[in-house]
Amino acid sequence: MSEFVFGTHNAAFVQVMYEQYLRDPASVGEEWRKLFDNGKTAELPIIPSDRAEVIGRREKGDGPPIPAESPSPISHLPAGATPITGPAARLVTNMTESLTVPTATSFRDIAALTLDARRKALNAQLAQLGPTGKKVSFTHLIAFGIIQAVKQFPVMTHAFQEIDGKPHRVTPQGIGLGLAVDVERKDGSRGLVVPVIKHAEAMDFAAFHQTYEALVEKARTNKLLPDDFAGGTIQLTNPGTIGTVASVPRLMKGQGSIIATGAIRDIAGAKVMTISSTYDHRIIQGAESGSFLRRLEGLLQGEERFYEQVAESLGVTGRGEKGDVLSAAPSRPSPLSPLPPAADDLKHIAAATALVRAIRRLGHRAAHLDPLGSPPPGDPSLDPGPLGLTPDAMARIPADVLRCYVPAATLADALPQLTATYCGTIAYEVEHIASHEERVWLRRVIEAGEHRKPLSADDKRSLLSRLTLVDTLERFLQRAYLGQKRFSIEGVDMTVPMLDTALELAAAFGAHKVVMGMAHRGRLNVLAHVVSLPYEAILEEFEGGGAGSASDPEAVTGDVKYHLGAEGTYKTTKGKEVTVSLLSNPSHLEAVNPVVEGWTRAEQTDRSGAEAKYDVSIVLPLLIHGDAAFAGQGVVAETFNLARLRGYTTGGTIHFITNNQIGFTTDPRDGRSTDYSSDLAKGFDVPIIHVNADDPEACIAAVRLAWMYREKFHGDVVIDIVGYRRWGHNEGDEPAYTQPLMYEVIKKTPPVREKYAAQLAEGLVTPEAAKQEAEAAYAKLTEVQQALKTRRSRSSGEERRIVRAAVAEPETGVAADVLTRLNEGLLAVPDGFTVHPKLKRQLERRRETIVQGGMEWAHAEALAFGSLLLEGSPIRLTGQDVERGTFSQRHLVLHDPTNDNRWAPIQHLPGARAPFELHNSALSEAACLGFEYGYATAAHPALVLWEAQYGDFANGAEVIIDQFIVAGLAKWAAPSTPARASSATSRSAPRATSASPTAPRRRSTSTCCVVRRGTRRSGRSS
Repeated sequence: MSEFVFGTHNAAFVQVMYEQYLRDPASVGEEWRKLFDNGKTAELPIIPSDRAEVIGRREKGDGPPIPAESPSPISHLPAGATPITGPAARLVTNMTESLTVPTATSFRDIAALTLDARRKALNAQLAQLGPTGKKVSFTHLIAFGIIQAVKQFPVMTHAFQEIDGKPHRVTPQGIGLGLAVDVERKDGSRGLVVPVIKHAEAMDFAAFHQTYEALVEKARTNKLLPDDFAGGTIQLTNPGTIGTVASVPRLMKGQGSIIATGAIRDIAGAKVMTISSTYDHRIIQGAESGSFLRRLEGLLQGEERFYEQVAESLGVTGRGEKGDVLSAAPSRPSPLSPLPPAADDLKHIAAATALVRAIRRLGHRAAHLDPLGSPPPGDPSLDPGPLGLTPDAMARIPADVLRCYVPAATLADALPQLTATYCGTIAYEVEHIASHEERVWLRRVIEAGEHRKPLSADDKRSLLSRLTLVDTLERFLQRAYLGQKRFSIEGVDMTVPMLDTALELAAAFGAHKVVMGMAHRGRLNVLAHVVSLPYEAILEEFEGGGAGSASDPEAVTGDVKYHLGAEGTYKTTKGKEVTVSLLSNPSHLEAVNPVVEGWTRAEQTDRSGAEAKYDVSIVLPLLIHGDAAFAGQGVVAETFNLARLRGYTTGGTIHFITNNQIGFTTDPRDGRSTDYSSDLAKGFDVPIIHVNADDPEACIAAVRLAWMYREKFHGDVVIDIVGYRRWGHNEGDEPAYTQPLMYEVIKKTPPVREKYAAQLAEGLVTPEAAKQEAEAAYAKLTEVQQALKTRRSRSSGEERRIVRAAVAEPETGVAADVLTRLNEGLLAVPDGFTVHPKLKRQLERRRETIVQGGMEWAHAEALAFGSLLLEGSPIRLTGQDVERGTFSQRHLVLHDPTNDNRWAPIQHLPGARAPFELHNSALSEAACLGFEYGYATAAHPALVLWEAQYGDFANGAEVIIDQFIVAGLAKWAAPSTPARASSATSRSAPRATSASPTAPRRRSTSTCCVVRRGTRRSGRSS
C-alpha cells in the first residue's frame, strides 16, 4: 500500500494498526485484517517486519533468535536521552521528508461576524425542528466553503510526483477533502489522523455534513477503515480550536495544499479569523493561492447564496437570531412571494442600506432638540415598516454589511443604537460633506460614541457649579437692575460650560490664546465667567460708569454694556493659562465675524523673519451667533467663504449658534427659507451638530466632537444650541404680545440648572447642597455690589477722554543706490523661469525709468514696499486681484507661461528682514475688509492694506468702515490709523497703536487699510 494512497500524514496511524494486527489479528477490523493478510505491506514505510519484533519473543516455527548485541560498556547517549520508536519515529521521518517539499504560505484575515451570525441562525432553526441532533459548526461551514472554492480553483488539489525520475503534475479526478482529527489512542497518547471525504464536489451541505460527522465519529472510536484514508487531494486542519491564531502546517510528500484556520478573535470590536493556505510551490503559484482564499472569504461572507444553499439542503430558512420564531423552509415557494429567496435578500439589504442612509442623513428630523418639548417633525424614510423590514428580516441582515459602527451583529441589534445616536438630544448633519474621508471619519466617531464618554462624578459636580454661577448672575441682575437691558443668557445657559470645554481642549493641545466674537445675548455672562472680567467691572456698567458726553468731541462716549469687549486670562482645570480676547461688536450682530478671523490669523502668524510662518494650533477662533442673524446676515456667508482660502484660513473656527427659536419678535418661518438657521453652513461643507440646550452632558459631547474634527481636519464646525429666550428680546420687552403660547411654555420650564441638579440629586449632590451653593453665589454678588456703591460714592466720577498727541512727520526718503538694488531684486527671476514675453518688455522698461524718470505708480509702489521690508516692517497686501492689479499695472506675482509656476520677486528680496504677505481675495468687501481690520489690530506694527477692485466696491464694506474704523476710538477707545498711499519718494508705514491695560482689560483696536480707486480710461491707479 503506497503512502500516496494513505498519505504520509496517516502513515503513523497505519503503523499503529499494523503493530496491533501483529499482536492480535482479531483486534483490528476486517478491512484492516484483509489488507494486512494480503501481504500488501511491502510499500508501508518503516513498519515492523514480523510479529516477533513487535511482541519481543519468538513464535513457534521461527528460526533461531538473533542474539542481542552486548551493551557497550561506555554509552554515548547523553543523560535523559530516549530513543524515538514506533509511530513517533514515523512522525519524525514524515516531518523530515516534508522539508524536501518547497512550500509557500498565503494568509488572509477574514471578518467572521457574518459566519458567526449565520451559524447561530442555522443552529437556532435546526433546534426548532426537534431533536435531530444536527448542529452546524464553524469548521463545517469553512470546510464546505473550501470545497466550493476549489471548484473554481481546482489547481489547489493538484500534486507533484516524480515518475521515472521525471517531474509530473498529478491532476485528481474529483475533490477529496482530508480532515485533520485529533484522536486519543488506547494507551492515552494522542495522534492525528486525516480521513478523507471523497468526491465532496458532488455533495450538497446536508450530505457533506453527514459524511463529515460519520468520519469524525469513526476516528474518535478507532473505527476508521483503510478506504477512509484514500483519495485525499486537499486537507483542512483547525488549530484554532485550541486558541492558535494562525499556523503554517507542514505539507507532506504527495500533497498539493493544506488549509489551516485560526481562532476567531476580537479586533477593535470586529470578529476576525486568519486562514492560511500552504502549498507546493512547484505546481501552485502564490496568485492562485491568494485568489482561492479571496474566493473562500467571499463565500463565507454570503456571496453566491452560500448560506442559502446550506440552509435549503438542511430544510431550514438559514436566517434568524436570538429568540426569533423560526420555522423550516417550505418545500416550494410561497404563492405570496413572487420573488425567489435571493431576490428577497437583495431587496431587504437594499432597504436596510436606504434605512441606515436615511438615519444618518435625516435622523436629526426625529431628534428631541427642543427643551420646550415641541415634537420633532420626523421623516417617513426613517420608518423601516414601509421598506418591508420586519423584525425577522432585520435580524437576518449582518450589521457589518451596512458599514455600521455601532457594536451590533445584525440590523435588528444596530437599529435601536443608530436611532439613539442620531435621534436623541444631540443630532448631526454630516452627509452633505463632499470629502469621503471626512464623512467616514465622522460616521465612525459619532456611531462609536468616542465623543460621548460619560462624565466622572467630579466633572458632573463641577458642571452643576458652573451652571449655578451662570444662573445666579442672571437672577441677581434681574432683581438688582430690574428693567435694564442685559440680553440674558437664560435659556442657553450651557453656552458658558461649552466655552469652558472648548478652552480646556484648546489648552490641552497647545493653544495659548482664544479670540472670540459674539452678539449681545449672553455677553455679560461670558465676560464674567470665560473672559474672567471681575463682577465689579460688570456691575459698574449698570451703576452708570464709563461713558462720557456724546456732545463732547474729546470724550469717550462708550457703548452699551453688551457691546463691549475685554481681554482676560482663563485658567484650566489642569492649571494652564489661556488668554481670552472677546472683541467689541456693534449692533450689526455678525459684523465682528471677519474681525475675529483676521485677528486670529495675525496671532497665528510669525512675522519675525523674511518669510511669514503660520501655526493654527496656537490660537483658536470662536464665534457665537444668534439664530436669526446667522441665517439673515450676508457677512456670515462671506466669512465662511474665507475659511479654506490660502490667505485667510485660521485652521478651523468653532461656531456656536445660541438658538432662541425666534428673532426679536419674528418667527423662524418669517425669518428664513430653511428648516434650520444653520443650513447656510452646508454650502461650505461644514459639519453641523444640533444639541438640546437643556441636556448639559450632550452639550459637552458636542464640543468634544467639534474639537476632534477641527484638530484632525482644520475646518470649521457649527454647533446649533437649541434653547429659548426666557425674557423678551431685552428685559424691558413683553414677548407674550407676539409669541403668547411659546411664553406660556417658557414660564413653566425650569432653568437647566434646576433640571441638572434634580438629575444629580440621585446620589451625587443633595438638593440642600445645591441650594446652599446658589445662595452663596448670590451673596457674593450682593457683597460686590455694596462695595461698588460705596466706592462710587467717594469717587470724583471723571470721564474718560481721548488723549491727542502730536507726532512728527517721519523721514521717508530712500537712498538712490538702495532703490537701484531694490529695482534689480524686483525684476529678478530664478534660472529656468520664463516671464511672459509681453510682460517682460513692460517690466524691462523699469530699468530705464528708475534712471530717466517717468515712473509709473505701480513701480513706485513696489519700491516703497521693498524699502519697508529692508527696514523690517512686515506688510500684508490683500484684495480683489491685487497680485496683478485691476488695470494690469502691478504684477507682483509672475506666472511662467510654459508650466504655470509662480514667482513673486518681492517675497525673495536680498536683505529683506520682514515678510510680505500677498493674496488675492474673494470677491467680497465686508468680510475681507473686516478680516484685515482684525489682522491690523493684532499685527502691530505691520502695514496692512486691503484694496477694492474699483472705488465704489468699498460701499459693500460700509459697516466695517463706519462701525469699526471710524467709530472704534469713540465707542471702545480703539484707535484706528488710516493709511496713506505709498510711493518711492513719499512713503508711509502707518503703525497700529493700542492702549496698554492690565488684564482683564478692554480690548483696544487699530487698523490700516487702503481703498484703491482707479479709472478705466487711463489704465493707471490714481
